[in-house]
Amino acid sequence: MGKSTLTFGKAGVTVLSLLITALAIFPLLWMAIAGFKSQEEVLATPFKFLPNVWHFENYTVILRDPAFQKAMGITFIGAIIFMALSVVVNASAAYVFARLDFRFKKFWWVYVMLTYFIPGFSITITSFIVVNKLGMLNTMGVLILPGAASAGSMFFFRQFYLNVPLALEEAALIDGANRFKIFTNIFLPMSLPPFVIIGIGAYLGYWNAFVWPVMTITNEDMFQIMQYIYNFRSGRVAEMHLLMASSFLAALPTIALFLIFQKYIVANLKMSGLK
Repeated sequence: MGKSTLTFGKAGVTVLSLLITALAIFPLLWMAIAGFKSQEEVLATPFKFLPNVWHFENYTVILRDPAFQKAMGITFIGAIIFMALSVVVNASAAYVFARLDFRFKKFWWVYVMLTYFIPGFSITITSFIVVNKLGMLNTMGVLILPGAASAGSMFFFRQFYLNVPLALEEAALIDGANRFKIFTNIFLPMSLPPFVIIGIGAYLGYWNAFVWPVMTITNEDMFQIMQYIYNFRSGRVAEMHLLMASSFLAALPTIALFLIFQKYIVANLKMSGLK
């Protein structure tokens, strides 16, 4: 195979990658630009990508909306707490299943993994009845606690911990360290790759949740950002330009999260591919 053939093939892959990237980014880009249009331009036919006049005030109106500010703030706080709790709970459980021996360990692990194959929607009503009985409706707890433990996340952490050399743990035990100290001083510091992957997944899951918040949160002061956008779309149909602006602003924290941690995500994907 000649050098020119390799160069041509590499250029083809690059062009294909750019096309796929452009197609993936286009909806987000259109949403951002539609937020600068007037109501008539958003719905105009034939389709026009750029506005005749850039209405920057659309984003200002949304940013000054107290309901939007409250929804963004409370959703962000909830997502951070959910992300931290999810990482701690699932990492702890995974360590127990990966490194400790106890009776019926295989049975309990199979039991945990079986829950992974149960569709979330099939237990939604049951979960609602439980949280209602516990008096958790219209609280942050109802959004954070039910989904913190995840069989998929435990499996991911467990596979990572199984690859940690046993000699490290044995040396710590000989030095007198207990299991809690081993977990916090040895396993947690080396858990950054799975922490990033599971943490981002938990954050996105919380941020984009819609059905569960709609079922459990009726107090407008606690509305999540997806509830805000849904209510906006239902109640202010004639303001599609503002809806586009609010939707893009709601996506910004997620975009920022990806940009900040993208090198860890790519590194972890490479690591997973090499195994």
